[in-house]
Formats: sequence, structure tokens, C-alpha cells
Amino acid sequence: MPDTLRIVNGRVYDPANGIDGEVRDICISDGRIVASLPQDAPRLDVNGMAILPGGVDIHCHIAGAKVNLARKLQPEDHRRDPHPSTAVTRSGTGGIVPSTFATGYRYAALGYTTAMEAAVPPLAARHVLEELHDTPVIDKGFYVLLANNVFLHRLLREGRREEFRNAVAWWINAAKAYAVKLVNPGADELWKGQRNTNISSIDQTGTGIDLTPRQIIRSFIDVVEELGLPHPVHIHCNNLGHSGNWQTTLETMRTAGESRLHMAHIQFHSYGGEPGKNPTSKGPEIAEYINTHPNITTDVGQVMFGKATAMTADAPLGYMLRNISHNKWINADVECESGCGIVPFTYQEKVYVHALQWAIGLELFLLSKDPWRIMLSTDHPNGGSFLKYPRLIRLLMDRDFRNEEIQKVNPRAIKKTVLLDNLDRQYTLNEIAIITRAAPARALGLKHKGHLGAGADADITIYEENADKERMFNAPRYVIKDGRMIIADYEFRTDHEGRLLHVAPAYDAAIEQKLHPFFDDYYSIEFANYPVADSYLHHHEIVPPVKAAV
Repeated sequence: MPDTLRIVNGRVYDPANGIDGEVRDICISDGRIVASLPQDAPRLDVNGMAILPGGVDIHCHIAGAKVNLARKLQPEDHRRDPHPSTAVTRSGTGGIVPSTFATGYRYAALGYTTAMEAAVPPLAARHVLEELHDTPVIDKGFYVLLANNVFLHRLLREGRREEFRNAVAWWINAAKAYAVKLVNPGADELWKGQRNTNISSIDQTGTGIDLTPRQIIRSFIDVVEELGLPHPVHIHCNNLGHSGNWQTTLETMRTAGESRLHMAHIQFHSYGGEPGKNPTSKGPEIAEYINTHPNITTDVGQVMFGKATAMTADAPLGYMLRNISHNKWINADVECESGCGIVPFTYQEKVYVHALQWAIGLELFLLSKDPWRIMLSTDHPNGGSFLKYPRLIRLLMDRDFRNEEIQKVNPRAIKKTVLLDNLDRQYTLNEIAIITRAAPARALGLKHKGHLGAGADADITIYEENADKERMFNAPRYVIKDGRMIIADYEFRTDHEGRLLHVAPAYDAAIEQKLHPFFDDYYSIEFANYPVADSYLHHHEIVPPVKAAV
């Protein structure tokens, strides 16, 4: 592909710049989008096609120790992979948890050019970076797990606020992470010591660490704001998957006040009912709170029927799912930092709970009043594979198709939702461009992604327009990454190495004098060997803070 290209005659969907289906030229030069090019520049005529920015997946699980364990746990899944081996996919490396190599190409084959790994213990960061480096085409980054870090708990408990701030910044730098992830704050250490003891309220005390989840959450929200990180705290709430957990979810959002907060896979946190009994839907109540609080962003974590894999740093949740499924499983303790649970799982449309989960996700999408703050995800592979995104898009865009699918699932579950209450909303193509591209990029603070304005990365997806939206989004005609034609006429034409995206907040190096003896006492790795050195990175980009650090 030439260094310059003018794309002509396509309908452009670029909501970040207020363009909704207008026929416009898109000009590319040296990997960026530019305002104009000479008239004799090479041209690509895409008449009858839709031009969108490259997709951005704000929450998925695609690299690292837990993902690798999930691959090893299911060797049969790779052999049953529905995608035949091609020139760009190694045989036996697909399935619900594909290899790094297959992951990059399969995201690109859907028109996605950026994906963020959602949960990494800092101890596993080097492994994650190796796997992300081996994931082709797409740009990527990861969120570092800090909510159950024993050293950070000690600083909070002792009121050492400034040291806490510096230690958080040090850990982000040491791991080369993009954002702070909180999973079941304050609960993992309790569960490790007392077995299947979980936290059901964010004001619960007696957790063994003398901190409530609310104290932990609020402290991280404040520090992330002070450090000016481009993405807010990204939280997997306490009490995930349990009946009645919607109250925990509401209290978690209230804890943020007016500060930014991103709620991960909100569908799994929107259940009514009594603990230990079948859940009911509280999707409308959760949607209403998000609609009226512009500081909150979320991704849905839509359940899609078929094979999935529960993969979480929420160790008590992993244990609960194992007892439900009676399937093989893995549970792991990540020293002083986190836990891990992995359980193969299959969602079935006739099972009450599975059907309810599917329906709640759709409720949240359809009741949302601001597509800029609710983003498409399946929490891959927890709610289903990212390969199900085209079908999910069709469910949102095609009311008749959605109603046909509703008739196939457990009717008792559907009656517990508002899906039968004349929810006629159909997402427009512009709104799909928001929830899959523009909104995730904005929530991540990635100013060069998710749009097609001058200066943006030349990450572009071009689809043949089709009334069948699942078919349309299942196979883009062209995919351009950093100005390079990756897919042309539905076929891969070249390889590409995407960038690692990370942040580097400032901190006082004196914090290392406090950390060093703790590592000597409690870690299995030498302190000097723990941080990832800059020289270890390959193709990377440091994303600047959104404001000066306090």
C-alpha cells in the first residue's frame, strides 16, 4: 500500500466529529489521517460501503498467565475450533480462548484495531507483555490489578496517604500498565485465609485487613484522579454474580461522587432477588443511575449463548462457578497481589439464569440514553467470545430479529425483564460506531483513536453495507491499520505489529526504600527483578496524563 491514499465515495460514520453517513473522502499519509491530499494521490473507491474508525475493545482477556492456563485447561476446544486453518492462523490455536497469534488476526478480521487486556497481576506483567508482543496487528495495553495488594492495604490502614499515592504510581510504572483495575476489593485475602468467605457489602468490616471495600475504592479513585491517568478506575465490583448484588453496584457508583469511574461488565452486577435464590433483573434501575450520572462509564459484558470461559481475578467467584458447573477448574493465589479462577462454561438459552443474564445485557443497552457511556463487550471470554460481536450488533440494530431470538429463550426469565414492554429501540449505525469505537477511545483517553479526523491514527474499517447487520460486521471488506492495508477484498494481505499502550505517572523514588524490605520478607522474586525495564519493551507508546499530577 502506498504511503498516501484517498478513500472515496464511501459513507463515513465518525460520531466523534459529528459525521453520520455522509459521503466524504478520507485521506491517509504516513500512518495518520490528514485533512487533504493532492488530487493525483492513489485512490480507493468504496462506493456502497460504510467507513468507520477501527474498533476498540475496552475490556477483554487475551494475554497472560490466566489466559494461558485457560488455553491449557481446554485442549479439546482448540481441536474443535470452528475457524479452519489458513495462512494466518496456526492449526489448533483457536477456540473460545485463542492463541495470541489467532487473537490478533481474529480481532482484525472483525474490524478491530485496538484491544485492552482487563486484569493483570503486576507479578505477571512480563508474561503479559510477551504475549501482547506476539499478538499481531492490533494495538493493546492492560489494566493492572491493585485492589487486593497487601502492601497497598497496609499503607491505607496506617493512613500513609502520600506513600500510597507513590506506591500506586510505582506499580503502574513497574508493570508498564495502562490503567488501574479493582476486582472484588478487599475480598481476595479474606477468601484465601477462610475459604469461600466473600464480601457482600462495601461497608463490611472484619475482613482481616481492617479496611472496608468502600475505603479501598474511594482511595484508588482519588489517586487515579491525582495522577491524571487517562482512564479512570476500572472496577469489577464486589458480590459479582450473586442475587441482590445490584445494591452493591449502586453503592459502588455512589462512592465515586462526581469523580470518574468505569464499571466493568455491568450486566454481571445488575441482579435483584435474595442471596441463594434465582436472580431477577435490576437492569432498569442500574441503567437509570448511569443515565443520570455523567461521571460513570461502563461496558456491558453481554452474555451470548454458547461456549464461554469464566476467567477472573475474583477467586471466590471462580469457586462459586465451579460448584455450579461441576466442571474442571483452576484456582490460583498470586502471592501478595491477587487471586485467579478459571472455569469452562456454556450458556444455554433454556436455562433460567443464563437467559436472564442475556436479557439484562440487552435491557442495559436498550435503556441507555447516552451511547457514549455504555460500551459493547462480552467480557471476552466470560460472557462469550468476541467473535459474537456481529450477532450482538444485529440484536441491537434489528428489532424483528431480536424479538425472534427472545421467543427462543426461557420465557420465565424474559417475564422478569422489560424486554416484552415494547422496547422498540433499534441502534443506528452511527450509535454502533459510538459504542464500538468512539466511546471506548474517549473513555480510555486515546485521542488519536476512535475517530477519522485529521491527526488520528489511520485505523480504518470499511464494510459492505448490508441489511443483515450480523453478516455486515462479520467480515469487513477492508481493514487499514496505521495506514497499512491489512485486509483487502476480505483477505489478509500483510502482517503488522501493533503498539503497546501504557502510562508512566510520576512518583517519588523514595517509595522504593519502603517497598524493598517488604519484597524481601514476602515475595518469591527479588525486588530488583520485579519491575519491567523500558529496554524490555518493543514497539510501545506512552500515553500522557490528562492533567498535571497534583
